[in-house]
Amino acid sequence: MHEDTSSSPRSDEPLTPDPERTPPADEPASQAPPPSAAPRSPAGPHDHPHSHHHLDHRGMPRSRTPLAAASLGALGVVFGDIGTSPLYALQTVFSLHHHAVGPSEADVLGVISMVVWCLLIIVTFAYIGLIMRADNQGEGGILALTALVLRKLHGPGGVGPREASVALVLGVVGAALFFGDSVITPAISVLSAFEGIEVAAAVPDAVIVPGALIVLTALFAVQHRGTGGIGRFFGPVMALWFLTLAAIGLPHLLAGPSILRALSPHHAIAFMADRPFIAFIALGAVVLAITGAEALYADMGHFGRRPIAVAWLALVLPALVINYLGQGALILADPAAIANPFFTLVPEALRIPLVALSAVATVIASQAVISGAFSVARQATRLSLLPRLKVTQTSLEHGGQVYLPAINLLLFAGVVTLVLVFRRSEALAAAYGLAVTATILLVLALYLLYARRILRRPLWQVVALAAIVGGLELLLLAANIVKIPAGGWISLVIAAALTTIMLVWHRGARILFGRRRELEGPLEEFVAGPECAVPRVPGLVVYPHGDPTTVPLALRTGVEMNRVLHEHVVIVTMKHIGVPHAHRDDRVHAREIGPGIVQVTYLVGFHDSQDVPSALRTAVALLGHPHEADCPDDCRRHLPALAVDADEAMYVLSVFRIEAGQEPVMPRWQKRLVRLLEKGSANRTQVLHLPPSRTVVMGAETVL
Repeated sequence: MHEDTSSSPRSDEPLTPDPERTPPADEPASQAPPPSAAPRSPAGPHDHPHSHHHLDHRGMPRSRTPLAAASLGALGVVFGDIGTSPLYALQTVFSLHHHAVGPSEADVLGVISMVVWCLLIIVTFAYIGLIMRADNQGEGGILALTALVLRKLHGPGGVGPREASVALVLGVVGAALFFGDSVITPAISVLSAFEGIEVAAAVPDAVIVPGALIVLTALFAVQHRGTGGIGRFFGPVMALWFLTLAAIGLPHLLAGPSILRALSPHHAIAFMADRPFIAFIALGAVVLAITGAEALYADMGHFGRRPIAVAWLALVLPALVINYLGQGALILADPAAIANPFFTLVPEALRIPLVALSAVATVIASQAVISGAFSVARQATRLSLLPRLKVTQTSLEHGGQVYLPAINLLLFAGVVTLVLVFRRSEALAAAYGLAVTATILLVLALYLLYARRILRRPLWQVVALAAIVGGLELLLLAANIVKIPAGGWISLVIAAALTTIMLVWHRGARILFGRRRELEGPLEEFVAGPECAVPRVPGLVVYPHGDPTTVPLALRTGVEMNRVLHEHVVIVTMKHIGVPHAHRDDRVHAREIGPGIVQVTYLVGFHDSQDVPSALRTAVALLGHPHEADCPDDCRRHLPALAVDADEAMYVLSVFRIEAGQEPVMPRWQKRLVRLLEKGSANRTQVLHLPPSRTVVMGAETVL
């Protein structure tokens, strides 16, 4: 396990670059060396930093984890939410509106058909087949998709800021809704698990809330172990769960094979045509069968698309369909089973073990959205939607397997609050579907933009996808909007608060980034200008800096105040690449931009530390004293300006303090929010592993 740092693209700064120049999520423009800085690395003939890794056809690192093991891990992390839907989906449908949906053959076939075809159209076709192919360097989720779209819209041939602004707002609102889902799902899942135990084992009602809080505390306490470790424990449990779903549904399916007619979509269409109002109400509960679909995409960076797709097609989908068909066959044979069709699938003697397994599976269901929230939060920092956050990398192979302590704490606080306030799962049920349906609709809207603008799909294909998938998702959303007064407002309140935070931070970051660039000024002009024509004093000073085109403000301020420059000046910029580790012989790019002034670009993989002292030592070993490096004689050229003692270096870090000014660029409450968020961001000295005894922090005030 490795504590990487901030996910912010500019790890040494409080703000990230202007998102209107959105680069690849892991390679922000501010980190890439200017064209003149990186013709060929002085490192030698290895031009491509990925050259020492096993890559797939897109240049992404292939995982060495066997497919079966990765798929098993995905079962325990990704599919818990959607996998536990059979517990309550049909029971909820048949209890709606004073049992308006009855156990008649037409109603049962119509409902089962709607459930099955929602799984096929939305989850299998739209997510597994299409949307999950739109990854951003292996990561998924609505903000990864937003970054892909923004990169194209701001690139050559882009269509301008209006369409990009629409894409950004869609992504922000979708991410906010997903965060809301990440708070609601653990609360409702664990509460429902204890309520099931209460019914089966006559547990006192007073035990439900304390028991739920204990389990939730344990669940969030183990998140630092990473999804790989959690998946190894939860995976076998969920595999047993899905096998159980198929095993208890199959006997009823075989006893009543007429339920197989529900596989034809015409029964769903006929149900909606014959009883439109009742069918519309039923859709509000049918959506429970696909809750968790949004987490499949958000969790893609933790395991990759292929293990998730294999697990879905080989086990999860067949088990779900068999179980829903089995419940339908049971209801046709015994109409009284609509009261609780899932547990009625098994004899009385087996219900206690089934309740116990269901309780465990329901607790595990929370993991999908928790893991997804970590991924989405990291992506938000890369799009300048959240301030710098501390990230712990939990896998040597999967860059997407991350743990964010701050997000974990905030989720835990939100979940505990919901449990203490609402106390029963049914009080949160209305909020459950609204966040999911709104999120999947926004993901689809962004994917349609991606398909048209980036994949260049024909217009008729995009329109057909919008009509088929989008039409179904709109119906599901509309059916859940009517639940707003009954509890759906919870999702909207959480989403509105988070949307406000992200958009305000995004706007403030853009304003302050522009002002900071003005203060710093162009690096080339500074080096060539009279500012550097000052006396030199002995010593080596290192300036960590995120933008290779501008002057570290600490360097400019020091020269202007003291009218001297140190004999050796090194400006270090970290550049992220999409592999686990950058190879030592390829990771240093350096050039002498002025007498005794060296600009070093240090490549870091997703499991490499943003360790500036280590970067300096590597640069000195490979370029300053190449004869000392474990490297062929012809693989490096000597850079005399780096012939220094790295252990004697002093580190000078630029730090900005934000003050709310009188300019009407933002409302005062927004300025205060930006200032508050910046104060809570990760400490840059710790992020960059700077030695406290040899680090000087130079501050400057920026007025917002």
